[in-house]
Formats: sequence, C-alpha cells, structure tokens
Amino acid sequence: MPDSQLLGFEHVWEPGTEADAPVLLLLHGTGGDQRDLLPLGRALADDASLLSPKGKVREGPMPRWFRRLAEGVLDEEDLVTRSRELVAFVDAASERYGFARDKVVAVGFSNGANMAAATLLLDATAFRGAVLLSPMVPLRPPTRPDLSGAAVLIGAGRSDPITPAEQATALAELLADCGASVEVTWQPDGHAITAAEVETARGWLARMRTTIGSRPVRGG
Repeated sequence: MPDSQLLGFEHVWEPGTEADAPVLLLLHGTGGDQRDLLPLGRALADDASLLSPKGKVREGPMPRWFRRLAEGVLDEEDLVTRSRELVAFVDAASERYGFARDKVVAVGFSNGANMAAATLLLDATAFRGAVLLSPMVPLRPPTRPDLSGAAVLIGAGRSDPITPAEQATALAELLADCGASVEVTWQPDGHAITAAEVETARGWLARMRTTIGSRPVRGG
C-alpha cells in the first residue's frame, strides 16, 4: 500500500482479511519509519489490519515518537503531548479506513513500546491491549488509570543495555497495579526483536482475540 498523510502522520494502512481480526497499530523504534514493523505485524497475525505511522519528532536525522533529554531520560511533557496526538491520529484513521476503534492493539518496539505504554497509562481507553518489546517505564501518571480487562505482553532481553531488565519488571508491575492482565516473556538477548518473541507474541495475540470487544475502549 502507498504511504498516506493524516493529521501530519505519514503512515501505511493495510486492511485485513477477517472481520474479527485485530487492527495492529505498529510503532517503530528510534530511527525507524512507517514501514519498519510491517513484516512484524504480518508475522503476528496474517489476517489483521495494519496501521503503521511514522513518528513526527526528530533526533538529528532519526524519527522518534517524543523527545528525550538524554539516554534513558524522557521529556515527559512532550510525551504527554505526543500521546494525545497519536490517539487523535488513531481516531481519525478509524473514520477514514472504517475499522472498529475497539479492535486496536498497539505493537511497539523500544521508543515505540514506550509510546504505547505511556498512551495506555494516560488514556485507558486508547487501545484494547499492547505488545511492548524492549520497553521501559515511560512515566508514572498522577492519576492511576483503570486498565481492567486490558491485556499486555512485554518482551524483554535480560542482557539489554538500553532498557535494563528491571525496567521491564517495573513496567509490568505498574500496569498490573492499574488492573491490566500482564505477561512478560524473557529472552537472553539484548535490545532486539527475536524470533522467539515473535512466536510468543503471535500465540498471545491469537488467545487475546477471543476477548476483543469485551472491555470499554474509545469508540467501542
């Protein structure tokens, strides 16, 4: 599919082949673009719809979802603003492409995983659930959201030098404290998407499909 523009986001939309399949919102890592995670999305669910935008922030030549002040130090004010922009984009895309808003599952890697996690923590109705690969705790919201019924899979590497293992553990605890159903899959590797993670996420998503549409989500 050709690239499109919507609310300033370059993006790719690939419609799925099954009415009950999820819509995977693919959020790339630092330096990626709207096409980076398309193969991952198709590997996770070959009948799903794929919505893959490109981050609007630049760090030098590298696209990102929000600014950071230093390695591992996030600009939380900008993160809140960008999270709202992303939700508005998904809302607008739902209208343009005609998909059910309550079928959206975020799939993010690294910076994209942090964006997805922050968006869930700031807006409990943003997504049905999320696959977060190599994430950290992006922020701790002043008001705890009610994520009851949300499903989250975290994939983390025990040797990850960029997002240490304790960050993934802390994020899992934070999301669970907000009521989400959280699973964590550990790999011995570092900051990368592994074949084992993809296989685990594919199975997790297949199980989750039976609950799609069963919790209050924006537009659902």
